[in-house]
This record gives sequence, C-alpha cells and structure tokens, in this order.
Amino acid sequence: MKLNDLGKIVDKCWDDLPNHYPHIELDTFVIMPNHIHGIIMLHDDVGAGLKPAPTRKRHGLPEIVRAFKTFSSRHINQIRDTTGTPVWQRNYYEHVIRDETSLNDIRQYIIDNPLRWENDEENPTNITVQR
Repeated sequence: MKLNDLGKIVDKCWDDLPNHYPHIELDTFVIMPNHIHGIIMLHDDVGAGLKPAPTRKRHGLPEIVRAFKTFSSRHINQIRDTTGTPVWQRNYYEHVIRDETSLNDIRQYIIDNPLRWENDEENPTNITVQR
C-alpha cells in the first residue's frame, strides 16, 4: 500500500499514541484503502511485595481507539476543509490476544492483508454494477 497524504496522517497519529498513553506498546499495523489493522499491547504496572501497586490512571482500549480516531479525523478534516465530517465508522472490532501463537498468527494476517486487497470485495475495482 502506498499512502496518500491522508494515510500519512493516520500513520502519524498511530505512531504518536504512546506519547499520549505511555502504558501501551504498538505492534504490527497496516493502513488499507478502507480500514486499518493494528495491535495495541496494554501494559499495567503490578505492585510487588508489601508496597501497594501504583495508582496512575490507565486508559483502556476504548479510550485509546477513540483518541486515535479523534486525532486523525481532526487532522484529515483540516486538510480537506471538512470540519466535523465523520472519517471513521462508529465502532471497531477488537480481539484479546491470549498467547504467542495467536499473536504471531494475527501479525501475519495483518502483514498479508495488503496482498489480499486485489481480490477484496470492497475493492472498487471488484464492484460490479447490476442493471
């Protein structure tokens, strides 16, 4: 996938997330023409011994995704001069990755996703008009 200017904004907003949420780690990520795939790892400090666990506020995945969509939409709408116009669909799909095998399978799926775009039913070149 070759990113246009709007795709570059999305990429920059993704890369910037750990600056706003230091308890996350970004993993494999791809921008497709009509969606994105990405892995966000959430890390929590865990108290050990007799000391209490740190009480810093940790934002969950819904807040992180909301912020990503907000930051990127705001910048995209500035470029397009379309303030307030929705850029992203309302919801998102999430999946809890529970083991290394699943993590590696999902990473590979994300990496391979651009190779499948040519045959994707959402690809405009594959949409046929019925008369």
